[in-house]
Amino acid sequence: MPIRPGVELAGLSDVGCQRENNEDRYAYWEPASEEQFQQRGRLAIVADGMGGYEGGQEASRIAVEVIEDVYANTPGSDIQALLITGFHLAHHRIQEHAREHPELLGMGTTCTAIALLDKLLYYAHVGDSRLYLVRDSKISRLTRDHSYVGRLIESGVITAEDAESHPQRHILTAAMGAGAVIAPDNPDQPVQLIAGDVLVLCTDGLWSLLTDSEIIRTVKDVTPGDACQALVEIAKKRGGPDNITVEVLRISADSAK
Repeated sequence: MPIRPGVELAGLSDVGCQRENNEDRYAYWEPASEEQFQQRGRLAIVADGMGGYEGGQEASRIAVEVIEDVYANTPGSDIQALLITGFHLAHHRIQEHAREHPELLGMGTTCTAIALLDKLLYYAHVGDSRLYLVRDSKISRLTRDHSYVGRLIESGVITAEDAESHPQRHILTAAMGAGAVIAPDNPDQPVQLIAGDVLVLCTDGLWSLLTDSEIIRTVKDVTPGDACQALVEIAKKRGGPDNITVEVLRISADSAK
């Protein structure tokens, strides 16, 4: 689709080096009409499915499609509330799909979604896909991992450095489609962006194989397309044991709408 001025963006998903299928999914959406664009801005989503060959693919597909549909078509002006509504509906749709197809019982997905409106960043998040903000030469992780190791870090049992090699680092404590309810993380206030900021959404197939400093160096001073290609290639050179998905968005000087 045509992309309005205000951001440069690219996305890339790769099966990796050891998997036979890709259970990741990503999407970018902006409305066709200028009037709706002024109200909704832009939406980007990354999801990492789980639950076997078909289950993971279906879960991530449902998550992305439902969140996009809710965001695009639900009345209301509360951007953050629209994202949260989409997450809850997607959670229930995944569970409904699993009940209708018992062979897919246990299917689920991580999901990280962002909305950009008037240089304001809104987001919602469940699981261990991540959202990073790169500003100048610094990187901030805006999401926290809903994982067993994430809990150990928060409780002070292990350090973030220890977590990178922890054998249980991929065990999730929350996922869309799992459990009776979900509680998506979201910011108390939208994040104010400035020209030059770079947003990186990615699945654990990417972030688990790169350091923060490597992400900074790879996305700095290149196009988002080149950044995506380079990030995926680094992950694959290091074995690529999982699917690898990334979206990179750079805020332009003229506008972030």
